[in-house]
Amino acid sequence: MTLPGHTAETVPAPTGSPARAHLLHPGTLARYRAALADGVDRIARRVATADRPFTGISPDALAPRVAGIDLDRPLGDAGAALDELEDVYLRDAVWFHHPRYLAHLNCPVVIPALLGEAVLTAVNSSMDTWDQSAGATLVERHLIDWTAARIGFGADADGIFTSGGSQSNLQALLLAREEACQVAPTVDARRDLLPRLRVLTSAAGHFSVQKSAKLLGLAPDAVVTVETDAQRRMVPAAVRREITRLRDEGLTVMAVVATAGTTDFGSIDPLPELAAVTGAAGVWLHVDAAYGCGLLVSPTRRHLLDGVERADSVTVDYHKSFFQPVSSSALVVRDRRVLRHATYHADYLNPARMVERRIPNQVDKSLQTTRRFDALKLWLTLRVMGPDGIGALFDEVVDRAAGAWELISEDPRFEVVTRSPLSTVVFRYLPTGPGRDLADAANLYAREALAASGAALVAGTTVDGRHFLKFTLLNPETTLDDVGHVLDLLAEHAGRHVRERTATDLACQVG
Repeated sequence: MTLPGHTAETVPAPTGSPARAHLLHPGTLARYRAALADGVDRIARRVATADRPFTGISPDALAPRVAGIDLDRPLGDAGAALDELEDVYLRDAVWFHHPRYLAHLNCPVVIPALLGEAVLTAVNSSMDTWDQSAGATLVERHLIDWTAARIGFGADADGIFTSGGSQSNLQALLLAREEACQVAPTVDARRDLLPRLRVLTSAAGHFSVQKSAKLLGLAPDAVVTVETDAQRRMVPAAVRREITRLRDEGLTVMAVVATAGTTDFGSIDPLPELAAVTGAAGVWLHVDAAYGCGLLVSPTRRHLLDGVERADSVTVDYHKSFFQPVSSSALVVRDRRVLRHATYHADYLNPARMVERRIPNQVDKSLQTTRRFDALKLWLTLRVMGPDGIGALFDEVVDRAAGAWELISEDPRFEVVTRSPLSTVVFRYLPTGPGRDLADAANLYAREALAASGAALVAGTTVDGRHFLKFTLLNPETTLDDVGHVLDLLAEHAGRHVRERTATDLACQVG
């Protein structure tokens, strides 16, 4: 094999320890190509032959296979390791690309992003400092600028790629906390203020808000949930009342967290009205658009995010609605200066003098130090498909969810909750007659039985204390026929449970 700049004679052969044969260097490129090609071929075969999204295997059945692997005895060969991996992982993996995977916010991925994964893992750039990620730093910054422009932020905006929505929300609330604490000029004043800080969020918001408050050292009751309307959207008047009430009690509202795409309902809070409330009150507005960020590139639905440009910070999860592999997320802020609250300088990594020299070290605004070049996946996706291509795929799944909602609403076997502007449908099986009291148990059973069969996967949640089922559609390959088939399977499992329970209860009464 001859590479540019090398002759066949100058390519060194592996020397020293046998383990060096597994390092990527000019002498092992044939091994590298063969190993990756073998892995790609195996995945391709799995994708081509998967007739269901899951095998239905239980943790108890799979755990002994994994526990039985002796990690101190290597196989010595990539092919043998892949054979073993088939048994402990690939055979029973959950395939998000399958059209009857309808459970969580997991999307199938686009090929340009997979190409990006192959490139970024081989080069292995670390995104903390310029001298570890030249070029990659500028690519990531350009993507942040592009996202900020799509949001509607101005030239003062900035941001950072993160591991996911939970980390993005955590950093947003960290910035909000530090901004709120600027009124405390001394350590003692800050100590007094921290227990009095409060965060307002929707009752339908993401649990990471509560988790972030705990990690940030706020009071146990720091997160105040605000009522939602019939469409499961946060009520701006209620936010205004809560801000007034809390201030009257001597407490400080450090942030309001709005949601553009709640996990359960896909609801989008009224962003313009909430921006008006927080703006008048001088309160930080964070928009968790981890799910709804796909609207930023939608050719038909961008207006659903109107008002997001008035937020102080926004979470976007490209690995939810931009069809990117995990992980690929970002926090974007309207005013770059607030990112200073995440900045620490270490002489061995990012000394302060580098700022004066305008050396762009991404660690200056990140909660992470070592960090993957996940931005490359989105970069290649945009360069191959373009934003309209991504948006068209997202529009397809939203259209499909609208069709699924119509299908379920017309089916007497089910009741459906409020219609989502995104791609979520919440519904439940409704038994008739004396079995109606078994609705909660029937829906719990149906979901578990369906998962155990592996024929399809759906999610579950509670609505007003009752158990419901949930479709989350993120696969453009899913058809209404797929949806209808899954509904029939759910009704079959739920109906059988009701019949068996009813028969058992009747037998007990007779006996």
